[in-house]
Amino acid sequence: MEASVFEVIESYPEDKYMPSYLVFARHGGTVFHLLFATDIINNNVRLVAAYHPSSTVWNDDMKTRRAT
Repeated sequence: MEASVFEVIESYPEDKYMPSYLVFARHGGTVFHLLFATDIINNNVRLVAAYHPSSTVWNDDMKTRRAT
């Protein structure tokens, strides 16, 4: 069984509704990003979005954004 990798690559502590975190994930040969919001008051975590990162936005490591 292949190991999965998860790493927080960006954090948004002042996000509009609640602090959120962008997570880099890899399972096998598939890379994807997960955006989680943390509802600290209610002790809850919410998955906001999951997507395959685009090479036009992200560097080859898929963890750092390309310069604009």
